[in-house]
Amino acid sequence: MLESLITSKTRLRLLVKFFVNSQNQSHLRGLAEEFGESTNAIRKELNNLTQAGILVKHSDKNKIEYQANTNHPFFTNIRDIIRKYLGLDMLLEQILERMGEVEQVVLTGDIARGSDTGTIDVVITGENLNDEYINHLTKRIEQLIDRKVIFTLSSGRISSGGLLLFDRQAGI
Repeated sequence: MLESLITSKTRLRLLVKFFVNSQNQSHLRGLAEEFGESTNAIRKELNNLTQAGILVKHSDKNKIEYQANTNHPFFTNIRDIIRKYLGLDMLLEQILERMGEVEQVVLTGDIARGSDTGTIDVVITGENLNDEYINHLTKRIEQLIDRKVIFTLSSGRISSGGLLLFDRQAGI
């Protein structure tokens, strides 16, 4: 659906890269390699997004790094749209609905790094999690968001690594 609003596939991939996790940053050649596209196509979209203030750039040694502009008035809106596009809102809603005493929901793998490979790795932490529901949930979520989902259940909290979607203690 978002493809009909944002007709440039390169622009959409850049928005996913930088807005699924605002900590993601990259440079021109790295993006061209990751996306398998020419540096000219990437440069054009980076320039457009930077001029609009959606991305910010800063020098890191001899490279220019790009990152989402968290101070942009539409940052939260764009982030939410990208997360909806990826189905992360539905994923979180379904997990919290009947999984039990969920403490954290953390995205790991490619999607946390802003690469939409079609697979979403999710770690769910908590006590007394509903193991039976996870099998049903996996199939249901995959149909809803049209992506493969891999769930990992854990009883211990995760302190680093990945993108935190929900944390009961932090109120996120």
